[in-house]
Amino acid sequence: MKICIFGAGAIGGYVGVQLARGGAEVSVVARGDHLAAIRARGLKLEIDGDERIAHLPCTDRAEELGEQDYVIIALKAHQITDAAQSIASLLGHTTTLVTASNGLPYWFLQCVPRLENRFLSSVDPDGTQLSLFGSARAIGCVVYPAAEVVAPGVVRHEHGRKFPIGEPDGTRSDRLERFHEAMEAAGLDAPVRDDIRDEIWLKLWGNLCFNPVSALTCATTDVIASNPGTRSVCRAMMMEAAAIGERLGLRLRVDVDRRIDGLGSLGAHKMSMLQDLEHRRSMEIESLVGAVAELGRLTGVPTPTVDVVLALVRQRALSAGLSFATGSINRP
Repeated sequence: MKICIFGAGAIGGYVGVQLARGGAEVSVVARGDHLAAIRARGLKLEIDGDERIAHLPCTDRAEELGEQDYVIIALKAHQITDAAQSIASLLGHTTTLVTASNGLPYWFLQCVPRLENRFLSSVDPDGTQLSLFGSARAIGCVVYPAAEVVAPGVVRHEHGRKFPIGEPDGTRSDRLERFHEAMEAAGLDAPVRDDIRDEIWLKLWGNLCFNPVSALTCATTDVIASNPGTRSVCRAMMMEAAAIGERLGLRLRVDVDRRIDGLGSLGAHKMSMLQDLEHRRSMEIESLVGAVAELGRLTGVPTPTVDVVLALVRQRALSAGLSFATGSINRP
């Protein structure tokens, strides 16, 4: 089984090393110092007190790798459109595309009656991904583990092994079963879900508020959840999103306070948007917050709190000189 990891950063690097150990024929697309280190010394994974090194085909020119059985997109959501042509070079008629980025995937509306021909410009500006990839080849994957690139070519696994996967329409296909088996052989927990859209929405539900609030306040998850003011802001954002989800036929298996408490239980954890701000990296604002505001407009659900926080965190990024989206919304 040929599997390409497009974006061999923290999560992509972790999955790539594990899949290779499980017997898959793995290649990776990376860039810069990270790519140079992988070429020179292999991709190193620090996990459970162990060091695992995989010497994998690696490149910053995906077309060199040829057609794949599976392509796992492990980029940040706002980087995918710029890489779409390169990703497309890996796709044959039967290639399965595994979307494993934060936020909503490009195909998310394709199973929603009356919205199946629409795309979210906050996720897929101009519909580039939908046009190049098509929705039929995609399966969903939700990423729960945490990992970090601690040096070029070196990924440190922090916690978690769970990657729920599923077909957008809830069916149990052969391609999904094969991918499940490859993940399990790699020591990764990949439960097959018949409600992967609900799973994606549940994760976004927390990211929607905790990420921008952390970037605006520099607070960790325990503080955001326990402070009455920030908790109230998060709760209001989540209730607006829950109303949107109802219009889209999505189900949330936990209530709002349990979800907030769950994030608070992570302790003094810095959300990824705050980490990106501190490290002066581009921020996932549109895929995590802008997408919900856009869905509110599409479904006719007011999102006053989401809109205010979105405006503030966009300005926070601009004031720091950071980009936060692809397409026409982006700023230098």
